[in-house]
Amino acid sequence: MTSEKSRAGWYFLITVVLLYLLVFTFSPETGSNAVLFTGSIFVQLIPMILLIIGLTALMNYYVKPKTLVNHMGKGSGIKGWIIATASGIISTGPIYMWYPLLSELKNHGVRNALIASFLYNRAVKIPLLPLLVFYFGVKYAMVLTIVTVSLSIIAGWLTEKIIEVIK
Repeated sequence: MTSEKSRAGWYFLITVVLLYLLVFTFSPETGSNAVLFTGSIFVQLIPMILLIIGLTALMNYYVKPKTLVNHMGKGSGIKGWIIATASGIISTGPIYMWYPLLSELKNHGVRNALIASFLYNRAVKIPLLPLLVFYFGVKYAMVLTIVTVSLSIIAGWLTEKIIEVIK
């Protein structure tokens, strides 16, 4: 049985196709321009989409939670920050699904700073980077990503210090 959530994508697709047909009906030239523009965007995005799918598959295959715990403990240093940052960026799915895993990692000795950094870096969405570049340009996308990653480290460090003071 199909759930309502999975039907939403089909409803959206059908709506878009009907809108294109409506535009073609009243203005074939505008409809043609719209299809060409959409096609050009899609062609530009194909290489990035393939790269993202490949990187995500490799990370899901090779990186296991137990491995993360071994490299993100109290004395993890820069390696822990790199893992937390990269893991946050490549993580997918709804955030609430990550809470149980992050709680378990915390209970096994992963630093609060690294967990906070992971959560902060979820704001960097690799699948959306091509759209960010398309609409705002490469410079903007690079600066925003660098600032987000940099602030994730500061936010993680502050989170850990504040939690230490509260205890």
